[in-house]
Amino acid sequence: ITPTFPTEEVSVNNAITPEVDITKMLSKNVGVELIAATTKHSFSGTSGTTGGIGKLGSTWVLPPTLTVQYHLAPDAKVRPYVGAGLNYTMFYSDKASSGLEAAVGSTSVHLKDSFGWAAQAGIDIQLNEKMFLNLDVKYIDIDTTARLTTTAIGTQRVKVNLDPLVFGIGVGFKL
Repeated sequence: ITPTFPTEEVSVNNAITPEVDITKMLSKNVGVELIAATTKHSFSGTSGTTGGIGKLGSTWVLPPTLTVQYHLAPDAKVRPYVGAGLNYTMFYSDKASSGLEAAVGSTSVHLKDSFGWAAQAGIDIQLNEKMFLNLDVKYIDIDTTARLTTTAIGTQRVKVNLDPLVFGIGVGFKL
């Protein structure tokens, strides 16, 4: 039996990274967008057994997200849109912090991949016939479980809710 400590809480740091979005317009108003980026994050205990340790580890996050968008004014110079979709988040290169290993010995860290939903709102501002400025915000539901396996205290599972707001500024090109 693997113990689970329900009083454990974990926080995750923010990150800034470039993002690639590809949108395929299916009609004048409806588009499908694939969002891809990868970021490195550290996670820290904030309560319970892990709260006194601080930084527990780090991981890389790859959360490709697919949304269906509805463009409200497709022929205007300023084109607002809303979207909703699905996200699959992969965690890789999980690593225990030196502080965690100093406290409990050699530690293996694994974050479980996650499925979630996503929502977005944005605007495209026409710059010329082929280029536009894009501003958007996305909410991505990312919930995972971190498994810490140590020689001193065995295996511990901690729920981690990332749930980021992703703010985007970019330049788009019509092909």
